[in-house]
Amino acid sequence: MILEAGNLAVSIGPHRVCESLNLTLAPGERLAILGRNGAGKSTLLATLAGLREPDAGELRVEGRSYAELGLRTAARLRGWLGQERGDPFATTVLETVLAGRHPHLSRWAWETPADAGIARTALGALGLAGMELRELRTLSGGERQRVAIATLLAQQPKLYLLDEPLAHLDLNHQIATLDLLAQRAQRDGIAITMVLHDPNLALRFCDRALLLFGDGTHVAGPVAEVLDEASLTRLYGHPMRRVTMADFSHAVFVPE
Repeated sequence: MILEAGNLAVSIGPHRVCESLNLTLAPGERLAILGRNGAGKSTLLATLAGLREPDAGELRVEGRSYAELGLRTAARLRGWLGQERGDPFATTVLETVLAGRHPHLSRWAWETPADAGIARTALGALGLAGMELRELRTLSGGERQRVAIATLLAQQPKLYLLDEPLAHLDLNHQIATLDLLAQRAQRDGIAITMVLHDPNLALRFCDRALLLFGDGTHVAGPVAEVLDEASLTRLYGHPMRRVTMADFSHAVFVPE
């Protein structure tokens, strides 16, 4: 297993995000975390990334805790895409993506031509080829988001933890990004956990789903079993209907 969580309890102050969460992610698996605003999706994801301590329980990446891994090894194994984007210094697109190679370099080493090649390949995969010398602060929100994802690809971790990876992306780039992540999971055996807001995208692109109901309770399992009218109605506080159409290979959920 790439990621294992045992009896995990997570909270934000008095608000309980989850209790007794047991979760495993094997190579190639993709997990969607769904929930209403404020349910604690980002907090749980940060906990899974080792960026904050859980209240209780254990976390292991490839069989070891984050303490056992150490910072550098952990950075090679797990990649984090947060929501916040801070760009205090002028930097180019290529320089930004090359930061993804830092966990693989020794303390005083510079990036090699091979590292630059990996970064350029990652930019090409996100449709950003030819933009290497653009200053980061001149990009649109969607372009900046794709640069952040390219940086993660250049890092080449085994575990991807993505907090709203589709933020700022238009529909075309949303589907292209999810297609790319699914292909990488299947080809390279990486495991992906991502916070999504659309249950239909979770159903189409993920194997499993974790629903956070905002009161400490949760449901986790295969998407076909977890995503149904009753659970999504409870999750979002709005009636949801399952619709099957002849032109689609799977059902979709729509609000009533």
